[in-house]
Amino acid sequence: MTGHAVTRSDAEICTTAGMDPGTHHGAVAPPIYQTSLFAQPSMAVFAEHQASEHEDFVYSRGANPTVAVLARALAELERGEAAQCFGSGMGAISAVWTTLLRAGDHVLLLNDVYGPTLQLAQHLERLGVEHTLLRSPGEDWEQHLRPSTRLIHLESPGTYRMKVLDLRAIADAARARGITTVIDGTWATPLFQKPLEHGIDVVVHSLTKYVGGHSDVLGGAVVGSAAFVRDLFYAGFQLQGSVMSALEASLVLRGLRTLPVRMAEHQRNAIRVVDYLQTRPEVAAVHHPHADLPADHRLRREQLTGVTGLVGLDLAEATPQAVARFVDALRLFRIGPSWGGYESLVTSPSKPGGEAAMAAQGFSSGMVRLSVGLEGADAQIADLAQALDSLARYSPHPL
Repeated sequence: MTGHAVTRSDAEICTTAGMDPGTHHGAVAPPIYQTSLFAQPSMAVFAEHQASEHEDFVYSRGANPTVAVLARALAELERGEAAQCFGSGMGAISAVWTTLLRAGDHVLLLNDVYGPTLQLAQHLERLGVEHTLLRSPGEDWEQHLRPSTRLIHLESPGTYRMKVLDLRAIADAARARGITTVIDGTWATPLFQKPLEHGIDVVVHSLTKYVGGHSDVLGGAVVGSAAFVRDLFYAGFQLQGSVMSALEASLVLRGLRTLPVRMAEHQRNAIRVVDYLQTRPEVAAVHHPHADLPADHRLRREQLTGVTGLVGLDLAEATPQAVARFVDALRLFRIGPSWGGYESLVTSPSKPGGEAAMAAQGFSSGMVRLSVGLEGADAQIADLAQALDSLARYSPHPL
């Protein structure tokens, strides 16, 4: 699944993935190769293909033509040499970590990372892999590096508080020490941020979110150098079995075709929602790059070229009870754990009895996360307004 020869526009890559007028009778959507295996013409060819199963079609737990189309498109979008697709985003992250890490290694996690990623780090402690989590790394993160640090795993923007890190500075410092850098790029998508161009070694994505875009498919991807992706295939992909099927790949390809149009709309809606939330006294803080970084900020100009619909906010009445009243009052925003689809969603980590744990993580007990969908900002703001009005009416502490 090697990368691209020439640089095309992101929109062209997305809309033409798999289109080849010389194959498949001119089909504009690549066929779904719904097969578990590929018969070989001779024992010699069989042996040859088994030796290069990362790129030849033998068994769909390895390579599959439909999945290969998606992998090539994702590599080209990220300006990487190669990509590997997985059955889920966590399948991709787990494969990267187990390919790179050995007992005695140390992982430095930067920013608010995805909860299951932190759980993976905690799970690997029993296998001798240590980790350090810096939720607010600032400029002192290098002090937490060890001689055994093998991997820096980061998110930018980060989960819930959406803080943006300087990718070039992190990549340069890590490379000077021989440390591999991995970023979860799901929030920004390959359209709004290209970490490989800023020196990051490996990008992982949950394709379940914006790239799939329709809340009907699970998937993950890893993009990096051809050498790393080949190692990943044999050490982290085939052995762990987080396989993306041909049908799933076709659904993600369908989402990819409209990704530029959808992301532009997510961005327009999110900017208006963020601007509105900042006017409400019931909202103590809004977490989103549009709220935190001016449009002319260097990281907005050079690194994060767009913003998406995942928005965090802290209610002024910072209690799990207030969060529940606000969330339950919403009608357009449905309660759900994921994000990045066409629909607007809401969730919160704030639960009764969990206040101390959230405070220890630097989170407000009034934290809420919105996934701003495609229904239009007018409808989204109207729903948020009536929920905030309801919260204000029932608040025991008038604002």
